[in-house]
Parts: sequence; C-alpha cells; structure tokens
Amino acid sequence: MSYGKVGIVMGSDSDFPIMKKAAEMLEKFGIEYEMTVISAHRMPDIFFDYAKTAEEKGFKVIIAGAGGAAHLPGMCAAIFPLPVIGVPIKTSTLSGVDSLYSIVQMPSGIPVATVAIDGGANAGILAAKILATDNDELLAKLKAYKDELKAGVEVKKEKMERLGLSYER
Repeated sequence: MSYGKVGIVMGSDSDFPIMKKAAEMLEKFGIEYEMTVISAHRMPDIFFDYAKTAEEKGFKVIIAGAGGAAHLPGMCAAIFPLPVIGVPIKTSTLSGVDSLYSIVQMPSGIPVATVAIDGGANAGILAAKILATDNDELLAKLKAYKDELKAGVEVKKEKMERLGLSYER
C-alpha cells in the first residue's frame, strides 16, 4: 500500500549522515521516498524545478536539510504547497544555531515545521505522522513504534533497578 511519497533534499552531500536517518525512519514505516542533493544557492534553476514539480511527482511532504544560511527548507516551503519539514544541520562555525534560526524564523504565510539540530530521524517520524492523518494502517505502525520506544525504556529502568542505581526517597 502506498502512503504517499516523501522528498528528502539536502544542500550538500556532507548532510547525508543526518538525512539518512530520515530515510531510515521512512523505510521502517514502509514509506516511499526520493533523496537528492540540491543547492538552492548554487543551482537555483534546478532547485526551482525540483520544488515546482514535487507535487506532480506525488510528494506529500518534503524533508529539507541544510546548514549555515539554510535557505533550502524555506525556499521549498515558498514553492511546494504541502508540508515541508526543515532539518537544521550542525555547522562548525555556530554549531547549527545559525541553521536552526534560518529555518525556524520563516515569514508569516510560509511555515516550515522544524526539528532539532541534526534531527533527521525525527523529521522522518514527523513526515510519517503527517501521512498517517488519513491512513489507519500507517497510524497503527506509528503506535507500534511508540510501544517499542516504551519497551526500550522499561528495559533500561529494570537494568538500573537490578544494578541498584534506582532508588526512592
């Protein structure tokens, strides 16, 4: 079953380790995606074509990662009419705070959902949640994932208790 397709775009191949985490989450939920590198600054014509044709390619959400000035997510949101999720990429100069501010401080009317610096996995999960708003099968997968997370924490809690590291006052 198709849940809709997600576009994953990044400004540089150096962003791939972070953006790969978004792809891995989409794969976990069985969501189709396409991933590419496009610089909004260095190849504006190719970027414009990507954002302009994304809807007709079947994209329901775009996840855009960028560092530094981080214009890629906002420019996607300015052109693509459906949800855009911005992933601020950590930079060596300002540790990604510049990227975060560039993505989150969009002008009124051009929203970009923004995850944490280097938050590729959460971007993939958020895209899945957006697609699950009208898909019960995908929603069930997300609920099962939350149960997996809970079970993981319970295992850690039990381990701490066995080691005597957990206590009540």
